[in-house]
Amino acid sequence: MAAVPESHTGWTFITSHARVLAAIADNPNIRIREIAAHCRLTERAVSRIISDLKQEGYLTHTREGRTNTYRIDPDKVLRHPAEAGLPVASLLSLLVQDETERTGAPAAQTQHLVDTTAAR
Repeated sequence: MAAVPESHTGWTFITSHARVLAAIADNPNIRIREIAAHCRLTERAVSRIISDLKQEGYLTHTREGRTNTYRIDPDKVLRHPAEAGLPVASLLSLLVQDETERTGAPAAQTQHLVDTTAAR
């Protein structure tokens, strides 16, 4: 995993819900602790966000031993009226591209997310 970014104060363009969803999209087996560190949130906040996403149908999970495997519904549309009809897969493809450029990871490494999300 990439280094944890420095903390930030003030407003940002991307919501915590989008950040958590992107972290899960990048690694469906990621732990809440890892999401919290990556997104600079508390574990409690991440748990609440995951609960929100599951309640609204954006996310489901299966438990395998001590590991949760999350699955994102790529066809679920974004909630705000300004993005009416835009599927969550479109948002994730933008965030994944950004992560690739920021970390310098090869495009093939994160392209699996876009391919897998589109195939679902």
